[in-house]
Amino acid sequence: MLSDAAPLALLAAGLTFVILIGAIDLSVQSVASLSSVIAALLVPRFGPIGFLAAIAGGLAAGLFSGLTYVTLRVPSFIATLASSGVVTGVALYISNAATVTIDERSRVYFDWINGSILGVPGYIIVTAAILAICAIVQNYTPFGRYSLAIGSGEAAAWAAGVRVGRQKVYALVVSGLLAAIVGVILAGRQLSGSPTLANELLLPSIAAVLVGGTAITGGVGGIGRTLIGALIVSVLRIGMTFLGINIFAQQIVFGAFLILAVGLTIDPEKLPFVK
Repeated sequence: MLSDAAPLALLAAGLTFVILIGAIDLSVQSVASLSSVIAALLVPRFGPIGFLAAIAGGLAAGLFSGLTYVTLRVPSFIATLASSGVVTGVALYISNAATVTIDERSRVYFDWINGSILGVPGYIIVTAAILAICAIVQNYTPFGRYSLAIGSGEAAAWAAGVRVGRQKVYALVVSGLLAAIVGVILAGRQLSGSPTLANELLLPSIAAVLVGGTAITGGVGGIGRTLIGALIVSVLRIGMTFLGINIFAQQIVFGAFLILAVGLTIDPEKLPFVK
C-alpha cells in the first residue's frame, strides 16, 4: 500500500498547496510524465545531472502555469489545462512519442529509488522526508499561512498586504516541483520514461486531496490530511485491482468518488470565487 501511495501522496501534496489558495492544477500528470522522459534520456548520458534537468523541467512548467494564471488573469483550470497540453507536446517531441528505456548500465543511478534501508524502499523514505518538509512549510512558514489566508478570502489577504499574485505563482511552482520528483521516482521504478506514464494519476491525486478534507474552494486543509486521503485512495486502487476491475473502469470510480468528495467539502459561500 505504501508503494502505491508514495507517488500519489507526493503528487497530491503539490496539488494541496494549489487547492488551498482556491485554484487547481490540471497539469501535474503531464509534468510528471515529462520529468520521467527527461530523466530516462539524460541520466544515462550525464548521470545525476539528468535528475536536476528533470526537476528543472517541472519547475519551468509550474512557473509557466503560474505566470499564465496570474499575468493573463485566466482561471487556473484553463491556465493549467493549456500548460498540460504544452508539456505533453514537449514530452512527445523529445521522446519521439515512444517509451524511453533506461539501459542496464545506467540503472545504478536509480539505486536511491529502488534500493532499501532496513527493508524499506528508498523512494518511500524520500517521499516521507519530502512530505515532512511540505508539512513544515505549510504550517510554519509565511507561504503556508498566506496560502490559507488567500483561500479563506483573497480580498482580505490583499487588504492585509499579502502579495497574492506572487503566492499563487509559488503554489504552482511547488506543484510542478513535486510532480517532477514523482516523474523521476516513476522512471526509476519502471526503469523507463514515457509521455503518458502518469496519465492515470490525475483523478486519484485530486481525489486524495479532497477525501483528506481539503476544500476545493480553498482555505481549509493541509498536507497531513492529504496523506490520509492518499492512503484511502490507495486502498481503493489496490482493492479494485485485486477484484480485477479494469484500469479504465477505475477512472469511472475515481470520477464518481471525486464528485462525492467535492460535494462533501465545498463551501457554497465561496463557490462564486473558485477559479
